[in-house]
This record gives sequence, C-alpha cells and structure tokens, in this order.
Amino acid sequence: MDFYYLPGSAPCRAVQMTAATVGVELNPKLVNLMNGDQLKPEFLKLNPQHCLPTLVDGDFVLWESRAIAIYLVEQYGDSDQLYSKQPRQRAVVNQRLFFDATVLYPRFAEAFYPEMKLPGESEREKLDQAVEMLDKFLEGKQFVAGGDGLTVADISILATMTTFDVAGYDLGKYRNVGEWYKRVSAVTPGWKENRRGALQAILYRDFFQVYYPKYFSGEMLGCNEMDSAELLKFLDQFLDGMMFLIGEAMSYIDQQVISIVDKIEETGVNMGLYPNVLSWTTRIKSYALK
Repeated sequence: MDFYYLPGSAPCRAVQMTAATVGVELNPKLVNLMNGDQLKPEFLKLNPQHCLPTLVDGDFVLWESRAIAIYLVEQYGDSDQLYSKQPRQRAVVNQRLFFDATVLYPRFAEAFYPEMKLPGESEREKLDQAVEMLDKFLEGKQFVAGGDGLTVADISILATMTTFDVAGYDLGKYRNVGEWYKRVSAVTPGWKENRRGALQAILYRDFFQVYYPKYFSGEMLGCNEMDSAELLKFLDQFLDGMMFLIGEAMSYIDQQVISIVDKIEETGVNMGLYPNVLSWTTRIKSYALK
C-alpha cells in the first residue's frame, strides 16, 4: 500500500511503527512540501485536505495518523491488544490518542517549531503541563491506556515523545514518563527508524532556525542561536555511515541543507574537521550535476 509521508514527522513515524508492529509493508512516497507536491492535482484527487500522512490501500484512501493506525490494526492486526474491542478499554485508548493529537504534540510544535516568534515561557510552561498530564496518566501503569500490553496510543505517543527526546527535552524530570519511554521504545517494532526520523526533523529545524532569519516583532532575528561548529559536528555524526540524510537516494532535504552548509563554509570554517560532511557535500554536488 502507498504511504505518502514527510520525513521526520512524528505522525508519519507513528504510522510507520504501527505498520511494522502489525507486519504490514508500506510503499513510502516522499512528498516534497517545499515544491508544493501536496497541492498538485494528482495528490488533491487522493486527499482534498492535502495533509500528511496519507495512506492508499487499494481503492481506499485515509489520512490523519491516528485514524490510519487504528485502520491498520483493525484491518491487519492479529490480536485485540493494540486496540481493544472491550468498550471501556478502547475508550481509554481513544482518549490517549486524542490527548496526543490535541494537547501533547501541538504544544511541542508551539514550543519547538515557532513560525514567526521565538518560544517564550508560556509555550514552555504549556509543554511542561502536557507532559505532567501524561505522567499522571501513567501513574501505576505500564502503558498509557493501562492494561497489560502495547496499544496504538502508546505507539502514537511514542513517536511524539521521541521528538521531545531528541530535541533535548528532559524526560527524566517525569519518572513515569521516563520509565514508560524506555520500556515502550524497547518493545515497539521500527523504533530505531522512528528515532532516526526524529533526529532528521530536529537537524532540519536547527539548521533553518540558525541560518534562515525570521521576523519577530517587526525586526529580523540574528543568526547566533547555535554555534556553526556544533551544528557541523552534529551533522558529521549524523552522516556517519550514511550516503544521504534520508533513505537511499538524494532528496530535497539534502538539497536544502547543503545550501546552508555552503553558507557556513563561506565564513571560513575548517570543513576538514568534518569528513562525513565533506564526503556528503561532494556526493550531493556530483549528483546535482548529472
């Protein structure tokens, strides 16, 4: 089945982990938002809401990650554990899914993906409040909806909390959340790929926050939020053993990030300190000439 997705997106990663858990193979189709792929007629025909992720299973098209996850479990899962048929247990799973959709993930986005302003104390406080709620949900429980095993709510929230983790949010402040995160990440199929996707999202965000200035209160922001050397060090570590930033072929993410690396290089940074970055830039530029 075709899976239209955005690399690094927590909702997309939640679907990928759910598919791995139930043993369904997805045919990934990268959607380049920078090029407006989501607004092209062929995609709008599939999904008039033009959002990601979008799943196409034969003649059936579905979007919204949590709806997709539930569909995959009900259509292809071989047990009721992931999404109980017992009304009260299912109601709790649904509540946790809605909590992720309407509270947890949106508050992370407000704090860590600011569009026109820097995240302030109010955003951070709201984010902390959301994690505190999750911590209370987990009091005395092994899984977010209670019960004896993993559910789709755990998988969805795990994708969100992985993004928290790689963004530097201290999950250890909340004992129940921290223990749940370690426990669930260890048993969820596809978690390593999920974490790599989260790292890609944070890498992309960091580069653009630093080197693409934004407007705030009518003034241009400076570009000193992070040190160039730290960013290059992180990128060099990320590229260790990798040909491209995402997958097995060059993508628009490579093209966007290399333009920023070129700007850094113009400042006189010693690129020889970052051999993986050097190899990657040479590779991407050679592909661009073909």
